[in-house]
Amino acid sequence: MNNDSTLCDIGFIGLGVMGKNLVFNLADNGYTIAAFDLDNEKVQAVIAQDKLENTTSNSRVVGCSSFTELLSKLKKPHLIVLSVPAGSPVDQVSESLIGAGIQPDDIIIDTGNSLWVDTVAREQKYKNNFIFFSSAVSGGEVGARFGPSLMPSGSPYAWARIKPIWQAIAAKVDSTTGKPLERTQAGQIISEGEPCATYIGPAGSGHYVKMVHNGIEYADMQIICEAYHMLRTGLKLTPDQIADIFEQWNKGPLDSYLMEITVEVLRHKTPQNQTPLVDLILDKAGQKGTGLWTAMSSLEVGCPAPTIAQAVYARSISSFKELRIEAASTFTQHSVVELNDAEQQTFIQNLHDAVYCAKICAYAQGFQLMKMAAKEHGWKLDFSSIAKIWRAGCIIRAVFLQSITAAFERDENLENLLLDDYFIQQLNKHQQNWRQSVADATLLAIPVGAISSALAYFDAMKTAVLPANLLQGQRDYFGAHTFERIDKGQGKKYHVQWSSEHRDITEI
Repeated sequence: MNNDSTLCDIGFIGLGVMGKNLVFNLADNGYTIAAFDLDNEKVQAVIAQDKLENTTSNSRVVGCSSFTELLSKLKKPHLIVLSVPAGSPVDQVSESLIGAGIQPDDIIIDTGNSLWVDTVAREQKYKNNFIFFSSAVSGGEVGARFGPSLMPSGSPYAWARIKPIWQAIAAKVDSTTGKPLERTQAGQIISEGEPCATYIGPAGSGHYVKMVHNGIEYADMQIICEAYHMLRTGLKLTPDQIADIFEQWNKGPLDSYLMEITVEVLRHKTPQNQTPLVDLILDKAGQKGTGLWTAMSSLEVGCPAPTIAQAVYARSISSFKELRIEAASTFTQHSVVELNDAEQQTFIQNLHDAVYCAKICAYAQGFQLMKMAAKEHGWKLDFSSIAKIWRAGCIIRAVFLQSITAAFERDENLENLLLDDYFIQQLNKHQQNWRQSVADATLLAIPVGAISSALAYFDAMKTAVLPANLLQGQRDYFGAHTFERIDKGQGKKYHVQWSSEHRDITEI
């Protein structure tokens, strides 16, 4: 092994917003980086920034102009981190590194938002050339710089080499309270606390867990947006007034990063005329696909995740701006009901409880989806550990995740969060206000697809007898799909001879 002190510890390819910030996070934690990007201006910008931030006499980041130069400046066996767009760019870089002379014991870590099945395929595709490892990263650009949540998966050998690095750069939480330990923008390093990085499992499992994280993120964001819509349209409150309410909510069980940044967005005003920026942003939402992937996976696995799916649909509906404008001028609009101060406070409290309960159901859907996918693919996922690494660094970080961690510590085989004693208590306590809030939204003609779909999910999951019995009768009538009977042995199939005069029931 070449331990030449002049060689760098880690190679890094891709110096966009996330990549650049991960580079400086690594550098802050004492690692030297050989950095490369196809855009040389980005390489030079990173070197210039390192000169400004670096308080040591040694260069922390060395710029490279080619894949070959990158390999030549690394200690062996090589460890290279990719921060490039998902899809073909990952393979293009991998093939370029093969051409540059990468070796079988070298490790490449894909940190992009790759589809998990692509990661599985790549591990096999490149196994004779190098070790392909993946690590999903959550936390956005700030998380990447000062401590993300990391979801690595793949070769256990590779993880043994990567583990100390990943645990160093990850976000940290107080082991007692579960609250994030904040790192200052001056670069203060936090070595204590629990790192938000844990080995997830075989290739693809980490990216699958990150995919579900993003699906939950879609749902959580949509739930908050629907609450905003209720307050803005239903009560005619200003963005500042709504920010005040959300700020208060953020001191309780809804304490989360998403609620925190929502307050900041609502308070932001244009410098020209102090107009709330949120009132000037076009109401057409974008998406990058991970929420869609989660919804599609839920259908493939057969695990209901209606709130996540509804959040994806809500973004799609928002794109039909012209159609919505036309329809708004065509249909009768409901007038806003005037409420006194006491009634407004009740309305707000009901909405708070609706947001809380819908959030519980969104997480319940996500964790059950991961559980069912793990069974299907032979993964042994540690759901307590997954909840732990989401307590800081990632976009859905929230105090709420401490309760989820505790739920899986009480019962590692918990089928669904709705069956945990704590969440049973919470839902029983708040469900009536949740129902009232959904009723309020319906009467006011305010769309709350995520909040109401969560309620429908909750009601369906706690209903002992669903109308699927009638549905099975319908399916048997037109398609001879058969059905089971509750008064007969389990697993036996029956069919009615619907076209016959006597409509005899026969066992199939």
